[in-house]
Amino acid sequence: MRILYNSKDPNFKSPFGTLTEGENCRISIHIPCSCKTVKVKLVFLSDDMSEYCFFGMNKDVVTDDYDIYTTEFSLDSTGLYFYYFRIATENEEFSLYREGYDMTNMEAGELWQLSCVPGDFVQPSDFCGRVMYQIFPDRFHSSGKCDTEGKLAPFYIHPNKHDLPCYLLNEKGKVTNSDFFGGNLRGITEKLDYLKSLSVGVIYLNPIFKAYSNHRYDTADYMKIDELLGTEEDFRLLCSEAHKRDIKIILDGVFSHTGSNSRYFDKEGVFGGGAYHDKNSPYFNWYEFQDYPKEYTSWWGVETLPCVREMDESYLRFIIGDEDSVVAHWLRAGADGFRLDVADELPDEFIAMLRKRLKEIDPDALLLGEVWEDASNKMSYGCRRRYFTDGELDSVMNYPFRRAIIDYICGADDGRVLAETVMTIAENYPRGVFGMLMNMLSTHDTPRILSILSPESYPEDKSQAAGYRMSDSARSIAERRLRLAAFIQFTLPGMPCIYYGDEIGTEGLADPFCRGYFDWDRAEENSLLDFYRSLSKLRTCESALMCGDVSMEYLGGGLTVLTRTANEETCRGYFNTGTPVSVDLCGKCLFSVGAISADGKIQLDTYGAVLIRL
Repeated sequence: MRILYNSKDPNFKSPFGTLTEGENCRISIHIPCSCKTVKVKLVFLSDDMSEYCFFGMNKDVVTDDYDIYTTEFSLDSTGLYFYYFRIATENEEFSLYREGYDMTNMEAGELWQLSCVPGDFVQPSDFCGRVMYQIFPDRFHSSGKCDTEGKLAPFYIHPNKHDLPCYLLNEKGKVTNSDFFGGNLRGITEKLDYLKSLSVGVIYLNPIFKAYSNHRYDTADYMKIDELLGTEEDFRLLCSEAHKRDIKIILDGVFSHTGSNSRYFDKEGVFGGGAYHDKNSPYFNWYEFQDYPKEYTSWWGVETLPCVREMDESYLRFIIGDEDSVVAHWLRAGADGFRLDVADELPDEFIAMLRKRLKEIDPDALLLGEVWEDASNKMSYGCRRRYFTDGELDSVMNYPFRRAIIDYICGADDGRVLAETVMTIAENYPRGVFGMLMNMLSTHDTPRILSILSPESYPEDKSQAAGYRMSDSARSIAERRLRLAAFIQFTLPGMPCIYYGDEIGTEGLADPFCRGYFDWDRAEENSLLDFYRSLSKLRTCESALMCGDVSMEYLGGGLTVLTRTANEETCRGYFNTGTPVSVDLCGKCLFSVGAISADGKIQLDTYGAVLIRL
């Protein structure tokens, strides 16, 4: 018989997940009576793996087979902790570790994780469970003519919205990202009713500030909207009209670097007074030069993206501290928060200061970080990040869910890893953070989800990838897979995020081909769009799906079950990637795909799913 302990089971640990300072926690371990146990300790380690404290455990229950040892404790300091058990029997003493997802093992294995977060670390609850929609502004919709006066040159505007984004190298062997399609803020405003038909409650905009490139991560002026996108008045109108429809607007905060062609660095000499040409520039101390001016620190060696020294006093004042700082200005203009680009490369102190100022201006604003891994234990540049244990980020992008869903649907996982991933993130993240995760299947940094789900292998070479479109038979399978992927996405906790165009079945491989212009002709009489609309509406109508507790289990053979509970309401979803299987219809069928109901049962085809209200 094995020693039993499962940190995700309330019979062994309560409460589930993270703790706050001083919060009481109960942990129990079940040891076979045959072990003849005499002493049990629960040992906590600090993040540096030094022993932090230990708690003795008392035998309070004896069953026919197990002695149950229990302790109650609290942690007085915030931080990331790890723990294991030290057990002494009549014959030996040994340590007990975690093995796999929910098993234990003597003397070898992994430590359990437990985060203690600040008691006042509270997230803006109005974001919980909302449907998010990500827009790459140049590629969504255009209204009126582009204003090219003042636009950083050279640039090219596609005369045909169906053109492919440019990908060819220039004479210097680089992609300039200087081709535009003319999408603008007025165009987004015109399509707010379309977005509301998808039950969208949050719009996340890729960068909109003045910049040279079409992606605009090379900021030229933080206080000005890019000319091709419109004006500050256009932005204020967008926010006002969105708020009338109960839609929040999140901006992309790019604060780890600027553009080289900017008023701050001014490598091209367009603005005057920049750091590249003037050591007396007010922006000189923002940058790190190794051999002035030609050698400087840049983001991943990209010379057009010089890194900033985020903790420089003048930079901190400009971005955060001044009365009309970048953060303050755009929040007061109507923004409801920021997504922090490359949060891993921003100092913890900078993020903490930014969040503090953001909450002073608007306590209900959201600060969401770009983190690609489990943010609770993330290491970057040799340092453990304290996104949650220091209360820095309200939430993060949920790439772990994306990877798990794709692997499950494409057959790399039979559902076991998906269920484990969902429950591990649920355990490791504070509850409020978990409820507003950005759950996306595609972004501007990834291939389109429909293309990823194709059963065909796709070309890696850019010249071949540019115009690649899957065959009709492959697309049919990919769309079936996408419906299941979206079904899972929209029933999980957090904010399901639609990357513009995914809802109409847009294809596209890696950047820049995932950034094509929205095909509005395809939006007419589109069955996939109808599916997304129905799914989004269902989510917003079911409180259990919006902010309910979660449990997910692997049932075998590609079948998984997800349970969401809020107050007296419980919804249960079954997802299947294996051979057709029947499940009991134990309540009201709310939504299904690839499913047939008969005789009190639901048969799920491969890539079938059903949601039932119990």
